[in-house]
Parts: sequence; structure tokens; C-alpha cells
Amino acid sequence: MSTALCTLDDLLACLAVEETAHGHFTGPNLELPYYRIFGGQLLAQAIAIATREGVEKHVKSMHVTFPNPGDLREPIDYEVEPVQSGRSFATEWIVGRQKERAIFTALVSLHASVDAEGFDHQREAPSVGEPEDAAPVPLSMIPWETRIVGGIDLGSEELGPPRLELWQRTSKLPDGPAVHQALLAHSTDLTLIGTSLRPHPDVSEAHSPDRIQTAVTTHTIWFHRPFRMDEWILLSQESPSLSGQRGFGTGHAFAQSGELVASFAQESMIRPA
Repeated sequence: MSTALCTLDDLLACLAVEETAHGHFTGPNLELPYYRIFGGQLLAQAIAIATREGVEKHVKSMHVTFPNPGDLREPIDYEVEPVQSGRSFATEWIVGRQKERAIFTALVSLHASVDAEGFDHQREAPSVGEPEDAAPVPLSMIPWETRIVGGIDLGSEELGPPRLELWQRTSKLPDGPAVHQALLAHSTDLTLIGTSLRPHPDVSEAHSPDRIQTAVTTHTIWFHRPFRMDEWILLSQESPSLSGQRGFGTGHAFAQSGELVASFAQESMIRPA
């Protein structure tokens, strides 16, 4: 895998969204060496918009579609429609458009408290050792420290099960959950397609777009417990299915202490070019 194509400062700058008219927002695009907008940027900006100044609730889940590719050369107009707002929960519908063409839709659910007392259980974190046991592997769109368990290279043609465990940690970040949620959401959009391709011979994500065409079509993330991205987070993910030119992947994010902090799922188009 190549080194990062952006910096953490670049990504944080994208979170500085501004209101252009009532219910309309925009933010800068990451400058990349190709014309398409990375989906993780859109996920992160939607969280920044949903938790903008004056909103007292935190994002608990976000269900996203990518109906059309985005163009880095064009600004995005995000339109926000409040769906419901109560004392504990709220829902917003966010649509991102470029020249009236929808490139992003998100149904965002918010909750007044992310650490309320009550019943509690979770699945156990996988036994993969400590971050220091994993191999440092730079990832193109994750501009912070990343370590992949077993040193797996998703750009190689080496066969393996459709699983991947990845440790990640940023440099020091501000307090407040929104920025940490936005950066985690951004990072979950990168490696599930490559994970889906691992069991298939003579092909990897490095062969896109010459031999295969890939694109994320839907993405969902749920936030369970508070966490910090400037502390170690483990992404444990797998692809249960790839058929009909559609890949499906799921993942869980764990703090180093073993707490399950988030879960995510993604469907993507994967087909021969």
C-alpha cells in the first residue's frame, strides 16, 4: 500500500463546515491525485454537520448511500432536513449535491447521552495481541499511525480469508466526541473492498480500475460507547459475502482495553472491468 495521500490537518480542515444558507452547509474537499471524492470524507463531514454548533446530541448511527460519484473539482451543497427531535433522540436527513446531482445521502440518528447508565454487554474483542505486535503498514487515505495484524497487504495477490484486523491511532486531538467519531467513520470506508477480494486468486484492490471496477454503494456505522481516536483503536472486519458483483463487509471497532466502541457495515460494487 502507498503512503497517505492527505494529512490529518487536511482531514480536520474538511470538518470545518460552514452554513451557506438556512439548512445548507458546505466544506472543503480533500485534494487528491484523482478526480473522485473519497467516501470517508463525506461520512466525516456529515457527522460534523449533524453535530454543528447548537446541536446538543451526539451521533449514534448513520446510514449512507453513494448514488453518484463526487467530483473533487466541484463544491458540495449539503442540505439538512430535520425529521424528528425529542428529549433523548433526534433524526436528520442530509443530502449532498453537486450541480443538483445527489452524490450522498445520510439518515443520521442522534442521542442525548452516549454513556448513560443501564444494561450493558458486548461481544469480546478478538485476541490479536497488542498494537506493537502488528506490522506498521501505511494506508493511502488514513493519515495517521496504522498497524495491520499479520502484516497483510491488501494490494498483493496473496490468497487469504476475507478478514482483516487493523490498529490505528492519531496524534493528539481535541476533546468532544464529534471529531473522534468523524475520523473513525472516515477510516472505516477504506479497507472492506480489499478484504472482500482476499479469497480470490490473481486479483486485489491494486487492480482497480484496470482489471476490476469498485465503488462503495452503501455504508452504515453505529457508535456504542465513548472513545478517542488518539488512543489505539482496533478495526476487526470480515466479508461474509461477495456475489452478483456486490461485496458485503462488516466490522467492529474496539478500544485497546477491549471495549466495543462502534460497528459498521458496507456494500460495494466489485466487478470485472
